[in-house]
Amino acid sequence: MCLCVLRLYWHLKRMIMKNVLLFLFVCLVTMAKAQIVQDSDGIKEIFDAALKNGKSYEMLTELCTKIGPRLSGSPGAAAAVEWSRHMMEKYDFDSVWLQPVMVPHWVRGEKEIARVLNSKKMGMVNLTICALGGSPGTGPSGISSQVIEVKNFDELKQLGSKVQGKIIFFNRPMDPTKISTFAAYGGAVDQRGTGAVEAAKLGASAVIVRSMGVNLEDYPHTGGVRYSSEVKKIPAVAVSTKHAELLSQLLKEEKDLQVYLETHCEILDDAPSSNVIGQINGSEFKNEIIDIGGHLDSWDLAQGAHDDGAGVVQSIEVLRLFKQLGIKPKRTIRAVMFMNEENGLRGGTKYAETAKAKNENHIVAIESDEGGFTPRGFTMTATDLVKNKIKSWKPLFEPYGLTDFDHPGGGADIGPLGALGTPMIGYLPDSQRYFDYHHTPEDTIDKVSPRELELGAAAMASLVFLIDRYSLK
Repeated sequence: MCLCVLRLYWHLKRMIMKNVLLFLFVCLVTMAKAQIVQDSDGIKEIFDAALKNGKSYEMLTELCTKIGPRLSGSPGAAAAVEWSRHMMEKYDFDSVWLQPVMVPHWVRGEKEIARVLNSKKMGMVNLTICALGGSPGTGPSGISSQVIEVKNFDELKQLGSKVQGKIIFFNRPMDPTKISTFAAYGGAVDQRGTGAVEAAKLGASAVIVRSMGVNLEDYPHTGGVRYSSEVKKIPAVAVSTKHAELLSQLLKEEKDLQVYLETHCEILDDAPSSNVIGQINGSEFKNEIIDIGGHLDSWDLAQGAHDDGAGVVQSIEVLRLFKQLGIKPKRTIRAVMFMNEENGLRGGTKYAETAKAKNENHIVAIESDEGGFTPRGFTMTATDLVKNKIKSWKPLFEPYGLTDFDHPGGGADIGPLGALGTPMIGYLPDSQRYFDYHHTPEDTIDKVSPRELELGAAAMASLVFLIDRYSLK
């Protein structure tokens, strides 16, 4: 009798345990489904608000047309600092402040001149060029010398003493077979960045660099040169891709071509400027900071619409959308307008130094600096734990066309934070048109689609929404 009762007891206990476990499992599944629905609804609300009443394009139009070029140290950069502060105060962020930083001050001066002097085939030929940022000028007397074409630094070194006094023409195109134009850019930009130093080591008098553009264009692309204090600074200019092709063809037929270069650049003393920071305070974990930003400076040739006015206004828009929708974040969300990405990275370096000195906890940094085109996904430089967490949200983004979460990356301005251990995320838009405009006079507001720009802001706001909700731990 007792044995039968005991067996019945254990049987009932097993049944109860199974039902309890089943009940708990059903509860967990139901809760998970409810969370997914809430996440999906929240993201849809963000995208709807951005597409119906987004302010990114309105802000960008004002930044581009009322202020325009914003090279570090210039009056335009100073005006952009005040514009950014006013804009974030207008949208009633919890706090807005300036973070002072000293920046390089380089000025282009009068329009550059370049011409082939002695072509037997074409006579004197004008070339479309622009000085590269940080280059010294030739002065009004200019430089005339024989031109030697090379594709890479190995070819340059093999020339040895033949380089002495010559103008070196770096003519390695961006690889048009690369689907990612940023990969093509990465494969060619070293000649612009350090070509002048490598040529100067061998005694060259100046360098001409093929513009960093995929297409054949009439206009040149500027960009920064990284000089060394141990090597003489020589003038460096970029030539349009069309005229790079022309010069290369002439050199194949006439090895003794002479080119005249005249530039009027000046390197002035460092100038005072500022990062501009706006913040919404966290309600629960206010010491956990989510950074989102872009760089406020641009090159002097155009309005800097895609590079990086788009990233600036999208970052402001993320916080504005949170305010408009009444989303009260658990963590502090901070929009940072970095100064001096283009020719020094002083703003990003200063921001990270201050964060370290204050022992701030930056749980993630997100940067938009690849243009205001259609959203494709996000790049990530972080631990596998963080990357897998973000990838788990991919189904929530797919309805909005964001499917690429598989590549490393972040952003130049947030790089110094990354060195401190902060996970870095880069907003990834479609890249096919970016290098049509990058660092050129063509980077103007009319090249930006209002809808694509607002979609990008919504994508970033949605990612911030999920990170704030679930953290990345």
